[in-house]
Amino acid sequence: MEQLFTTQPSECNKWWIALGVSIGVFIFAIDVYVINLALPVMVESLQTGFAVIQWVVLSYLIAIAVSVLSIARLGDIWDKKILYLVGLGVFTLASLACGLSVNVVYLIVFRALQGLGAAFLSGLGTAILVETFPTHQRGLILGIRAGVYGLGITLGPSLGGVLLPLGGWPLIFWINVPIGLLGMIIIILFMPSSSVTYSQRGVDVQGTLSLMITLSCFMAAITLAQMNVLELPFILVLMGLTVVGLLTFLWIESTQTDPMLDLTLFQSIPLSAGLALRLMGNLCIAAIIFILPFFLELVQHYPPDRAGLLLAIPPIIISIFAPLSGLTSDWIGGRTVSLVGLGLICLSCVLLGSMDESSSLTFYGIAVVPYALGVALFQSPNNNTIMGAVSRQHLGIAAGLLSLARILGQSIGIPLSGLIFSRMVLSGLDGELSVLDAPVSALVMGSRMAFWSMAVLLSGGTLVIAGLWFWFGSKLPSPSDG
Repeated sequence: MEQLFTTQPSECNKWWIALGVSIGVFIFAIDVYVINLALPVMVESLQTGFAVIQWVVLSYLIAIAVSVLSIARLGDIWDKKILYLVGLGVFTLASLACGLSVNVVYLIVFRALQGLGAAFLSGLGTAILVETFPTHQRGLILGIRAGVYGLGITLGPSLGGVLLPLGGWPLIFWINVPIGLLGMIIIILFMPSSSVTYSQRGVDVQGTLSLMITLSCFMAAITLAQMNVLELPFILVLMGLTVVGLLTFLWIESTQTDPMLDLTLFQSIPLSAGLALRLMGNLCIAAIIFILPFFLELVQHYPPDRAGLLLAIPPIIISIFAPLSGLTSDWIGGRTVSLVGLGLICLSCVLLGSMDESSSLTFYGIAVVPYALGVALFQSPNNNTIMGAVSRQHLGIAAGLLSLARILGQSIGIPLSGLIFSRMVLSGLDGELSVLDAPVSALVMGSRMAFWSMAVLLSGGTLVIAGLWFWFGSKLPSPSDG
């Protein structure tokens, strides 16, 4: 038994539903990237420090990570339309409140609330699209979703550059309000309610709380380790609590008659392998996004506006090719296309690591085009594989697992690459120097080791996961790889 719409969307309505969901994806993508541009302005306006202002970003990310899987579970037992409207409404109201914040404490709290709303959008949007469109169009619509996300990334920095001079940092939050309201109107008018036709299930309170505590400890550990605000023993305690919490969560879920996360789902080879590849892929993608601006500005001495234009090249390519890769995965399967994409990302890491202060714009283009094409080829087919590996009654939790793997990959990739970069840059230098003061030769070595380390990690991880996927996939019955 499964969750279906009370009335199936018409051919016209399903594209309106896609538009409503895409609006949520769009403002989520814009908000993630536009906020980074405004942080220096916020430091001065709110009279706070750099260490504190980072929590404007981190509170948002942590809120998504700890809640997305629980919200996705709700999508499998309650009406997805109502839940998505709640999420879009919370995100919109929180955006309004962020812009009205009079100090950094209020802003951090409202950003966490905004992250909670974003968890609804991230955890339910993909499931709604898969439920709305037929199987033969699943790759296409997931590719369009990835393209919309890429468009949001592309416009984010440019939009921030326009809005900040016009209305200051509050305007970058307030722009979400009319867009969010438009999305809510479209969903209300065109998306039918879901009818739960399988047995009604309750909320797994024990599992939900144990998972939220586990993820909170993990996110706090990697976040605080990156910020160097706690000594190593405290970080190890948090990681120890993470391990204990994870084991507790698995025990609870294995003993529950109605668990939040059905552990038998991981018997699906495409689901397990697809999630592992998503975490590895996003780890490397986040590292590239984090290190590349430092290289362009500190090594090649591009001003921020010129560096911003160069950084916009990959998202433009991604937004164009992601729908095509999704369509391709409908024809030949998601596994092959996504593995080719990861191979291209790995190649790009090798090329980026080969750059130095004398590298030309042509070489930069040669280095980043494989990255952009790789992301486009990887994300949509990977989504298709994961969402195609579960039954319709588990679409919500599958979308939540997909979002969680994405967030965890980003959360690990940034501090890991930052640690490699900073340690290599500062090794052998005066302890009083910072990364910003380091000589170009040290910066080149730091970025080179960061990019090449990601290439080794991604290639090794992909080979192991893909090898296990092909080996066990040929021996055990499993759903199509999408």
